[in-house]
Amino acid sequence: MRTRVAVVLAVVALLGGCSRPEPRPAPASSAASQPPPAHPTPSSSPVERLPGFVVLTDFDPRIHADIRYATPHNFVGRPITGYREPLCLLTRQAAEALRRVQDAALAGGHSLKVYDCYRPQPAVDDFVAWAKRPDEQQTKAEFYPDVAKNRLFADGYIGAPTAHSRGSTMDLTLVDEPPASQPPYRVGQPLVACTAPRGQRFADNSIDMGTGFDCFDSRAHTADARISGAPRDNRRLLQRLMTDAGFVNYDREWWHYSLRDEPYPDTFFAAPVARSSVG
Repeated sequence: MRTRVAVVLAVVALLGGCSRPEPRPAPASSAASQPPPAHPTPSSSPVERLPGFVVLTDFDPRIHADIRYATPHNFVGRPITGYREPLCLLTRQAAEALRRVQDAALAGGHSLKVYDCYRPQPAVDDFVAWAKRPDEQQTKAEFYPDVAKNRLFADGYIGAPTAHSRGSTMDLTLVDEPPASQPPYRVGQPLVACTAPRGQRFADNSIDMGTGFDCFDSRAHTADARISGAPRDNRRLLQRLMTDAGFVNYDREWWHYSLRDEPYPDTFFAAPVARSSVG
């Protein structure tokens, strides 16, 4: 059954009018200029299943997954509400397009790695509630070292509603194939700014993109002029591979892509991230 999501006016009121929803994909003639998304379409009952969704790593086992919101290693500092399993759930259309990206990436010696895919509405609500608690800043030193927490929504780093809840948006990177090992995150380990050089920040096995994932900083903007050399080339490679397969980048986050012709452009789902939600 489909969801009645939170009424958008209630979300806007909760954010104090400062949130900025993530954009939906633009028409092919203006991919760089993305209009804001439509408001969620209400429905009359809670979501229990995600129609036409697949588990990405079942659909294409060649793609790697590092689902950060099911772990403590994210900007909140704990597993996020709604992430019952560390899975990437996507609409079949988005998964099929990613399989084409994976084919092209492997031809160049790389592989895709996803950080986040479908994000349930309760997770978005969890982000909103966290943003309203100014004293909870345990991860600031890594994820937003130079940005005030009360600016995260206004500056477009967190969106409510989010395109992720429509099931055809994902956060991802490229790794070498075979990928290098990645040491596990340990709760309480010293935090290093996501903008630090690759050898100093968290040892992600991603190829160097100039910042870490979920780095709330203008240097994470896809075309930021301060990113040069190999990181700039790596961002451009990811963008070319994704664009060729029908995805559009959110220009404030080098890792964020949405399928242009997504099947649920106006539906925001609430089912948890769990294998049992796929239907």
